[in-house]
Amino acid sequence: MSAHKTSADICLLLEGTWPYVRGGVSSWINQMILGMPDVTFSVLFIGGARDAYPERQYEIPENVKHIDEIYLEDTWSLKNDLPQRVQEPNNTEAIAAFFNFLHAEQVPSLATGERVLESLLKGEVTRDLIMRTESSWQVLCADYEKNCSAPSFIDYFWTVRTMQAPLLALASMAHHLPRAKAVHAISTGYAGFMGCVLRKLWGCNFILSEHGIYTKERKIDLAQAQWIAESSDQTLRGGLAPSSSYMRALWIRFFERIGLLVYQAANPIVSLYNGNRLRQIEDGAAEQRTLIIPNGINLKAWEGIPEQRATGGKPVIGLIGRIVPIKDIKTFIRSVRSLVNSIPDVQAWIVGPEEEDPHYVSECRSLVKSLGLQAQVQFLGFQNIKEILPKMDVMVLTSISEAQPLVILEAWAAGTPVVATDVGACREMVCGISEEDRAIGPAGEVVAIADPLASARSISRILQDPVYWQTLQRNGLQRVNRFYSEALMLDRYRALYQHATEVQ
Repeated sequence: MSAHKTSADICLLLEGTWPYVRGGVSSWINQMILGMPDVTFSVLFIGGARDAYPERQYEIPENVKHIDEIYLEDTWSLKNDLPQRVQEPNNTEAIAAFFNFLHAEQVPSLATGERVLESLLKGEVTRDLIMRTESSWQVLCADYEKNCSAPSFIDYFWTVRTMQAPLLALASMAHHLPRAKAVHAISTGYAGFMGCVLRKLWGCNFILSEHGIYTKERKIDLAQAQWIAESSDQTLRGGLAPSSSYMRALWIRFFERIGLLVYQAANPIVSLYNGNRLRQIEDGAAEQRTLIIPNGINLKAWEGIPEQRATGGKPVIGLIGRIVPIKDIKTFIRSVRSLVNSIPDVQAWIVGPEEEDPHYVSECRSLVKSLGLQAQVQFLGFQNIKEILPKMDVMVLTSISEAQPLVILEAWAAGTPVVATDVGACREMVCGISEEDRAIGPAGEVVAIADPLASARSISRILQDPVYWQTLQRNGLQRVNRFYSEALMLDRYRALYQHATEVQ
């Protein structure tokens, strides 16, 4: 480490999460910060559109010493006060290397990634040089002429610039951040890229944690995206799959390259369960750098909560999570349509923030109306989870991608059985991992992705059999208390932090 004064022990690199978004990973980050008051943190929050994050959703603890923010959408626009052209760089190869690392079909080497980072930090690749030099323009045009037969050049130009601009802005911003002893990114993507930059700039250790696999989730988003410019016949050159446009392929490749760069730089690389660890290795992480630290919850905070459960009344099922496509809220709504055939008075609550994807929220509300479920389905927005979970008879998770959801642990701590899709660690959690764990018995049911009928059958089976419900409740309480303690999780991360912040 440099002798320069540090502002904090750990610099947290957070993309689209704490402190502006509630739930999920944000809850875990808040839990980590509060659970280690002896560790000081600085935070870099990376958002998309500034308007999407109007106010902070969490109070800032005393051990968070500094917060910086950057919004990716702001990096795309060109400032009017910049000249239309700047002097050509001495090292034009650095421009080409930056472009090829992100966009070329051939997978780059570790040495190439390191050279790209070095050129960014040395100022050999900057926003001005990329946006306003002839050499950069020639690299761009050559790729378009070789690979992109149908989408307009304007679409291609802004697609590439939209990818490059945030990375250039992050590399520039790195020089102005207060130094920390170590960095910890809670995803690959833009946060992970900044971890690579700061590791090289500060000469510090870089920890990566992934709850979900960022690259995989971006591929899911891109497969569903309607905003990507595509040709009518999807004609492609350069060996890309004909089922995808070159624009879509460029976006997928971009996130794959960033992920590879991060996996090559980070040590350790933490996942929540073995399935994700294996995916990290498949995507380029060195096996010896990977390790598993499961989530845990503060069990003391849930003492007495199961006893607060009300008896009698209409049966209530609930989904707790952000109202976004990856949570597949529509499958939950469709399962309610099937469920009312056997349990007409069932109440279905959708609990979670609606700010992230207003268009999807509108589609979900329209679906409720079109299925005639206005009397059954309620959108409750953000709620205190300790108050809302004891009011649910079954907690339902219909996500198409998860890692190890905290909400399942919280449901068990509240005495609520779960129905979850077979994604991430959900099956391991519900049914048990080790022999000792499996001996407890299931704490809910696991169903296929995007299968509302299967979800409805599982929910109905649990709601209509009180003895079965009580067995699932007992198993969930036993499992969360035995295997998912917050104290164990915090001890493991504290050990990582202590090692990472040792003088290099």
